Amino acid sequence: MNRLTLSFITNANERIQPLLDGIVQPEGIELITTLSDPSETFWRQLNFEEFEVSEMSLSSYLIARSKGMDMIMLPVFPSRRFMHAQLSVHVDAGVQKPEDLVGKRIGVGDYQQTASLWTRGVLEHDFGVSQYKVEWYMERTEELSHGGATGFSPPEGISFHRIPADKSLASMLVNNAIDAAPVARAFRRETNFIDRSTHNRGQGGDWSRVKPLFPDLMAEGTRFFQKHGYIPANHGYIIRGDVYRKYPWVAFNLYSAFVKAKELYYEKLADSISSGLIFGPQYLAQTRKIFGDDPFPYGVSANREMLETIVELSHEQGLTPAKMKLEDLFAANVFSL
Repeated sequence: MNRLTLSFITNANERIQPLLDGIVQPEGIELITTLSDPSETFWRQLNFEEFEVSEMSLSSYLIARSKGMDMIMLPVFPSRRFMHAQLSVHVDAGVQKPEDLVGKRIGVGDYQQTASLWTRGVLEHDFGVSQYKVEWYMERTEELSHGGATGFSPPEGISFHRIPADKSLASMLVNNAIDAAPVARAFRRETNFIDRSTHNRGQGGDWSRVKPLFPDLMAEGTRFFQKHGYIPANHGYIIRGDVYRKYPWVAFNLYSAFVKAKELYYEKLADSISSGLIFGPQYLAQTRKIFGDDPFPYGVSANREMLETIVELSHEQGLTPAKMKLEDLFAANVFSL
């Protein structure tokens, strides 16, 4: 049987690396892969639908589907983290704890992106910081944002500003023009076309004046997981609608390949950590004690609470006009897996 060739765009990720390396091959499918920063991936796919299979922002997917964009998702979530815990604050803002962010200026890369959605949700529901009682500053231009493709406009009642084109989250925070923002991208080597903080890294400001909002990331991550029972996901994988309708079997075969790739990753994880870290086995055991053997579960059933929460937050924050139904969001032949 001839193999179906599909174009595929994704960020490099250890849990899917066996798939990228060809060690795992989806049955009946050859993937022609483009590696791309998620910021660029989502902009390209939402605007131009270039790829038949694509990594995709969960928040932007909900918005896109609510507006009739033609794609369907696999319950495969390659990226998870405690996104609210990546906020940094300028020391002059007087922010000692998350509750102190009320009335402050908070920067985000893209207002509708999943990291911003989770950050607003956690700040509001875990720490009492209403999304309506802070000022939001967005770095991406309308043309290069997720929202430029989905017709984003700030929800009613939100204090919304765009960061000037010659500045960035990083430069604004380090120069105390905003009080809090996630600025990890400013310290990475790679750059991309979308996020100005990867180019404009501070304009000579004093980074000793910027501190993490959560100095003990492990403690905050443990608190969140013990309360909510999951690590928030921010990306999934979508199949373009025309491909799924013509070849519905692609969803099951791709999902199976993603699962197998993750299983191979876990098989090698203990050896790689043991050889790379002095306390590798002990660190892995501690992580599993907190989060379980698989902190990155796939499938709708294993992620139902997390998925229902993000659907609720999207509607609550005015990004989607109604609460989306999970059965409408995921390919039918993998929904129950």
